[in-house]
Amino acid sequence: MSKDRIAKSCICCGGKVLNKSPAILMPFVAKRVFDHEPVMVSPEWGMQDLQTGMAYSVCNTIQCNDCGVTFLDIRFSDSEMAALYANYRGEEYERLRIHYEPGYARRAAAYTGRFTYIDQMDAFLRPLVPAAPAILDWGGDTGRNTPLLQQASLVHVYDISNVATVDGVSAVSMDIVKQTRYDLIVCNQVLEHVPYPFDFIAEMAAVMDDDTILCIGVPYENLMRSQPASREIYKQKHHWHEHINFFSAESLQKMVMRAGLRPVEMILIDAVQGDLKGCIAVLACRRA
Repeated sequence: MSKDRIAKSCICCGGKVLNKSPAILMPFVAKRVFDHEPVMVSPEWGMQDLQTGMAYSVCNTIQCNDCGVTFLDIRFSDSEMAALYANYRGEEYERLRIHYEPGYARRAAAYTGRFTYIDQMDAFLRPLVPAAPAILDWGGDTGRNTPLLQQASLVHVYDISNVATVDGVSAVSMDIVKQTRYDLIVCNQVLEHVPYPFDFIAEMAAVMDDDTILCIGVPYENLMRSQPASREIYKQKHHWHEHINFFSAESLQKMVMRAGLRPVEMILIDAVQGDLKGCIAVLACRRA
């Protein structure tokens, strides 16, 4: 798909009917990505035609009228994504985030252990894969939250964060990914962060065998869950943080089918972990 700086088509289904509403980019993200900080426009600035007050990085909320996905109009470049996620949740990341969002210090502890809801993902996936599957966790960070971690015969992580992986997990390059056969490819809590999620799905589809299962997990954001069929959600989303894409079940299904994959099953999993509340939508796919 075209990698426009400002999205001109749907990031999931490619639709062209996009509704939009003004919003702001949260200061932490604006600082990490653009080195932009909030600024107070005071009378001393002498701005003849502008009102005084706090100025933030502006953006638009976009919603696709065809599939309902809701997203930030700005699509970050590779270098900007690298800046945002370098040493993810490391010391410098947490220091800056707490500076802009003091409440994050309380929530950060929720991310230090294995997520409790992964047990539910394990139960969902276990019947779909061999007893000792070879697993690729695409965007899996340390590998701590890789499903079926203890049952796997092989666990690879492909990720941009460059963090150390847990015991039994190996961080690998794309060359290694292309040379390895996997029973299960996991992409969990990733697509909500990336500028071109369809491209992500297409890349994963390209390294799947005919019997490889792809499991996609994304937050089922409160806004989407409360109004799953609405095409008016864009009017209610006034700020954007690290989650730059809010998915609906419909948008996920259309995206994977567009990538040549066949949905197997979609379920909702109870999940309360840090900033993640309510449910996540999980989709398992096979090649069409």
